[in-house]
Amino acid sequence: MAKESTTIDVGEPSTVTKNTSHVVVDEKKKKGFVAAAAGGGYKRGLAIFDFLLRLAAIGITIGASSVMFTAEETLPFFTQFLQFQAGYDDFPTFQFFVIAIAIVASYLVLSLPFSIVTIVRPLAVAPRLILLISDTVVLTLTTAAAAAAASIVYLAHNGNANTNWLPICQQFGDFCQTASTAVVAASISVVFFVLLIVISAIALKRH
Repeated sequence: MAKESTTIDVGEPSTVTKNTSHVVVDEKKKKGFVAAAAGGGYKRGLAIFDFLLRLAAIGITIGASSVMFTAEETLPFFTQFLQFQAGYDDFPTFQFFVIAIAIVASYLVLSLPFSIVTIVRPLAVAPRLILLISDTVVLTLTTAAAAAAASIVYLAHNGNANTNWLPICQQFGDFCQTASTAVVAASISVVFFVLLIVISAIALKRH
């Protein structure tokens, strides 16, 4: 008695599942690309704003250092052996201010290439992180120089009765005005650095 063989027809694998999986993967890639493009767009805008702030800060810091460097006044009345004169180099704090703000201006110039890189590659993390750390360090130096000079300017304007320090701005008005202008400019640069740090922190934020 011959045995009957049973054949089961499995059929061709269904291509519907394969096509569906490909569509899902393509949609995910497309969404990821759109999200990356959107993120890169606003980060490029932040990078451009960062670059413009650095250019403005360069002008302000160079101006502050130059103005303080030229702060000098000689009173019109003097004798052969006595001359009343005031200059930035008579105050070690003002000397520190000139040197420190000049260093800050030099740093800002050197930071421009990194800022340009963040414009070209807005999603790059390394240059933005370098700027964030460097700006924080330089902000400390700028704040220290501006605060130290501001304390001397305050004493020059108001004096100190407890220590019998007399205000000199009544006699050296132009000198005090020049020094005050330099301190105000340095204070504005401090605000700029705070904005630069905030921009870098936002640009480093991951979605």
